[in-house]
Amino acid sequence: MKKLLAVVMGMMMMLMMVTGCGSDGPKKMVIGLDDNFAPMGYRNEKNEIVGMDIDLAREACKRAGMEVEFKPIDWGAKEAELKSKRIDAIWNCFTVNPEREKVYGMSKSYITNSQLVVVPKDSPIKTLADLKGKVVAVQDDSTGSYLLEQPAHKDMAAGLKEIRKYPDFAAIYMELDNKRVDAAIVDAVLARGYYDKKKPDTYRILDETMGDEVVAIAFRKDDKEFKERIDKAMDEMKKDGTCKKISEKWMGADITLYNK
Repeated sequence: MKKLLAVVMGMMMMLMMVTGCGSDGPKKMVIGLDDNFAPMGYRNEKNEIVGMDIDLAREACKRAGMEVEFKPIDWGAKEAELKSKRIDAIWNCFTVNPEREKVYGMSKSYITNSQLVVVPKDSPIKTLADLKGKVVAVQDDSTGSYLLEQPAHKDMAAGLKEIRKYPDFAAIYMELDNKRVDAAIVDAVLARGYYDKKKPDTYRILDETMGDEVVAIAFRKDDKEFKERIDKAMDEMKKDGTCKKISEKWMGADITLYNK
């Protein structure tokens, strides 16, 4: 009887140890985002934060065993927000580029995107060459701003009358509406997934793009656990069709990546 009791107690201790190991790690992830970036993350008429990235993050965190909190941030201060641990991740159509890979720990890429030039519907601008001498708007510290500093677009940037930087795309589209800028460099997911549907007769997208890109989730460089848990959850969501379903809900098409 004593031997049996000892075996049972030993098994219970082992079970407790295994359970304890499985419960280790973060219980919550705070996600920083620009809450004016429709349809990825923005406020609806009820002032709720909704969007494609919001749905993806909720499901991924649920599968990873974590609660999730969405925290609107100043996009220009996103690196400081992450390093200070006020947020744990940036999940907001975050473009992958070499400079960002030096600073952030990046997840596997999960969607495709591109940078487009948007103009008012009645604008005479038809091509990128027509931007010479014009005022162009970009979001501060965004991919559009980054591209204008790259060799492929430096000549074009030098020919512009002015580059104006704004905190978010809501402000940029307001400037376009008021004709205070001639054009804007905008993410395709925003231009085609939201404004082109919301105001189809107000804006026009140039045929030439500023370049294609892939999007990932950014973490602190040394935060391996958040990255590994989210990568695992997103891999599962890609395989079982959850990513595809969420993409089609918000974009009307599947823009998710499956082999990255």
